[in-house]
Amino acid sequence: MKQIVTNQTVKIPEGLTVSVRSRLVTVKGPRGILKRSFKHLALDIRMITPRLLKVEKWFGTKKELAAVRTVCSHIENMLKGVTKGYLYKMRAVYAHFPINCVTTENNSVIEIRNFLGEKYIRRVKMAAGVTVTNSTKQKDELILEGNSLEDVSRSGEIFFILYFISIHFILFN
Repeated sequence: MKQIVTNQTVKIPEGLTVSVRSRLVTVKGPRGILKRSFKHLALDIRMITPRLLKVEKWFGTKKELAAVRTVCSHIENMLKGVTKGYLYKMRAVYAHFPINCVTTENNSVIEIRNFLGEKYIRRVKMAAGVTVTNSTKQKDELILEGNSLEDVSRSGEIFFILYFISIHFILFN
């Protein structure tokens, strides 16, 4: 059964500017600018006032109505990203061969050296806008920072998958 209309609003804090043009949301804040396209969804996204954004879905099924809250959550993550930013902490764990993680290319690439005693150097490129540094407080800890939650988490996931697949491949082959 289709519901006639479902809507949800997002309050925009002071100091941030949000603009919407044909389902392309742009958020400007003190840490930078984030843009995200929601053109793949059949939703109405518009600014009611300069401090209130409204997301609407007309005649949607249950699955389509779930996208309304998802879009609002993504926009709230963008608002938080341009004000505070996101930080992920990851640890390199090893048993015998000490893994060495080195950042290069202006903290946008991490090189994994001495993985299980191998000479091969694994390189992981971070997503645009994400920087990776070695922690000064904790040994073998990597800190990933950026404004976009999706980019920071995707970069950490790629690092983890490369690290895990390498272990998995060596152990089972």
